[in-house]
Amino acid sequence: MDVDEAFALLGGAEFLDVRRDHEYAAGHVAGAAHISLQEIPLRYKELPGDRPVIVTCQVGQRSGLATEFLRVRGIDAHNLEGGLELWVSQGFPLVTGDEEPGVVIDGRYEDLEVGSDPEGRPGSG
Repeated sequence: MDVDEAFALLGGAEFLDVRRDHEYAAGHVAGAAHISLQEIPLRYKELPGDRPVIVTCQVGQRSGLATEFLRVRGIDAHNLEGGLELWVSQGFPLVTGDEEPGVVIDGRYEDLEVGSDPEGRPGSG
């Protein structure tokens, strides 16, 4: 689904962000549910069955995988083409957990601080 179509569905569709915790915290679509890609097989039944689910990630790769998984299970899921990077480049907003303006950050592990795990929690490394 392209970003214009997705934006038009705000309020009528469920947005699902499948990025890691630290990525979601930095910025996500307002009201988006958060289930990381790794948790989808365990938690997909939490999603509503009565409206479309628009799946988001940074560029559309992880959300594409999640979308296919959900469709096989009968959920009306749609991948956000171009991901949140394209969403933001087209002028659509993201928010943080405090509903402040958010940003898209790179989800690669090497961007994390030393001593934190991939979810951003303090660690021993």
